[in-house]
Amino acid sequence: MDLQNIVSQKVKEAVTALFQVDLPSVEFQPTRKDFEGDITVVIFPMLRYVKGNPVDIGTKIGTYVQEHVEEVAKFNVVKGFLNLVIADRFYLNFFNSIIKETEYGHVKTSTTDAVMVEYSSPNTNKPLHLGHIRNNLLGYSVSEILKAAGKKVYKTQIVNDRGIHICKSMLAWQKFGKGETPESSGLKGDHLVGKYYVAFDKAYKAEIAELVSDGTAKEKAEKEAPILLEAQEMLRKWESGDAETVALWKKMNGWVYDGFDTTYKNLGVDFDKLYYESDTYLLGRDVVKDGLEKGIFFKKEDGSVWIDLTDEGLDEKIVLRADGTAVYMTQDIGTAIQRVTDFPDITGMVYTVGNEQDYHFKVLFLILKKLGYSWAKQLYHLSYGMVDLPSGKMKSREGTVVDADDLIRSMEDTAEGISKELGKLDGYSESEKQELYRIIGLGALKYYILKVDPKKRILFNPEESVDFQGNTGPFIQYTYARIQSILRKAEGVRSSAVETSLDLHEKEKELLKQIQLFPETVQLAAENYSPALIANYTYDLVKEFNSFYQQVSILGESDEQKGHFRVQLSKKVGEVIQSAFKLLGIDVPERM
Repeated sequence: MDLQNIVSQKVKEAVTALFQVDLPSVEFQPTRKDFEGDITVVIFPMLRYVKGNPVDIGTKIGTYVQEHVEEVAKFNVVKGFLNLVIADRFYLNFFNSIIKETEYGHVKTSTTDAVMVEYSSPNTNKPLHLGHIRNNLLGYSVSEILKAAGKKVYKTQIVNDRGIHICKSMLAWQKFGKGETPESSGLKGDHLVGKYYVAFDKAYKAEIAELVSDGTAKEKAEKEAPILLEAQEMLRKWESGDAETVALWKKMNGWVYDGFDTTYKNLGVDFDKLYYESDTYLLGRDVVKDGLEKGIFFKKEDGSVWIDLTDEGLDEKIVLRADGTAVYMTQDIGTAIQRVTDFPDITGMVYTVGNEQDYHFKVLFLILKKLGYSWAKQLYHLSYGMVDLPSGKMKSREGTVVDADDLIRSMEDTAEGISKELGKLDGYSESEKQELYRIIGLGALKYYILKVDPKKRILFNPEESVDFQGNTGPFIQYTYARIQSILRKAEGVRSSAVETSLDLHEKEKELLKQIQLFPETVQLAAENYSPALIANYTYDLVKEFNSFYQQVSILGESDEQKGHFRVQLSKKVGEVIQSAFKLLGIDVPERM
């Protein structure tokens, strides 16, 4: 039982003993900085049950709790707030209990409670862009946080490798490519294919303009442009299994997969299982037919199949076209069921998809529940806002997206420029410098994106993200490197238990209280699917450490026991920073 639970129990005991009243709950809050204390019991809610002056009530309860809880050293009452001062030995005992824990804050992985997290899920007609970066970073980090909270996790994506948009790139390459390949062009495969997606759009617009100038209505021209009709014909050929079309599709998708793999590696994300839309687009049709027989779906006069969700505040949704072909909803139903077939231990799924799909997932989850799948109660849409740049919105058809590879490279360049300006690289070899720029640049990018609540829109500012001051990745990385420097200088100090008779400095106590919060923060982040809670916890920890570093002597402390404790405390802070940043997919440098 933790201290707050013990105090809560004793406060209830006190109220029963002193006032002959059963108190249903006890409200706590952190003690305000201007008051002495570590835990504050709020007296005001008790006045519904106990009549009297809140200061008198608080004083009587405080006296009782101090007598019955050995960890409570003293107390004070300010108006309706009972501030309890916790004995130093409580914090030192806590510290000794975690000093050798290599995965402090993590819970042992469950063998029965598995969750699948889907993220990335790109189209194979263009490279990954800034929006994909937020998606990947969120999905990967949430996966790591869920693991730390005790879940078994499968990381997956569904690659959107079929459809008219793929055929547009294929057709443009046929028409304008002159046999160009990633090898002959020097371009990554995904960049090469994306180049022809843009080329298709340029040619399409030119044909529309020509038709309009010849007197065709714009709406008609958009539907009858020859290059669009050719792309539609190519899609029909692919769906009918035309050998030449399928061979071209395989070749160009292969280029894209190689390019994606490079980006994923550079970004530091990975997957346990890949699904492909070309394999899954026929899934779900049989499920819909079964649901039709059970009365879950209904058929309209034209033969199309729908579900009526108006009773749940939604609308009617089509699940099968009149010609029997599937829509995206059908495919998602089938894919979800297929995943549980592939991984029978799955008890839930997390879909990392932008907030423009909020309605889609409400409908999907509701349909799966109506179909009777028990795991459908454990489905979660990790909905996130768009990422904007100071220069404005991105459009992939026009080639104005912020390319993921370019952004990663530019973040490393920005880190290099700022590091050189600050003059922090004396004694580094060239390879060490390049690795440091990578760690700082990627850390800046990841932290800037992950520190924001997923539901909020982000305005991403690369320069601001690499600042070595404030709530940034590099600021936290620099503090970690500072701690490693302390440990190198104190190399003779062993990791061993500290004396519990020590008198703690106020800053030591505050730092220990912050470390205590880490396991709870991991669990909260898992429950809320929010890496932002981990990011901002780490920033608070680092601020507390820097305040401690400035106000107490560590290596220069004359009292050997105190010096030993402060080195060990610094070491544990470094371990928690490293552990927290690992959950965000961020590396920490040994030197900076």
